[in-house]
Amino acid sequence: QLQLEERGGGWVQPGGSLRLSCAASGFTLDDHAVGWFRQAPGREREAVSCISVRDGSTHIRSIVEGRVTMSRDKAKNTMYLQMNSLNAEDTAVYYCAVSDRGLGVILAGCKGHDFGSWGQGIQVTVSS
Repeated sequence: QLQLEERGGGWVQPGGSLRLSCAASGFTLDDHAVGWFRQAPGREREAVSCISVRDGSTHIRSIVEGRVTMSRDKAKNTMYLQMNSLNAEDTAVYYCAVSDRGLGVILAGCKGHDFGSWGQGIQVTVSS
């Protein structure tokens, strides 16, 4: 059974950093795209960043560009999202998602409807 589990959320002060993880089970990430999305209260879900695991192509939302880095631990079948210089606007529930379209998802601009499997979400709160 395909499952995704996010960890690493929590509270952080403005300017701080967090690293979210997305552990996959029931399949390997090799030929997939992994996306990070977020949804703040009262707002629509939005893409943060996406990566085609096999070739490393990425799509990163402009408002987080330069502040986020995606990485992978192949042995653990886990993807990571490192977020730096966090601010209050980054407060949201963060989700990881997987698409079996791989690079096609990146070229399409990292759209949520292209991702078929989602984690349960994890809260990130940035406040002083």
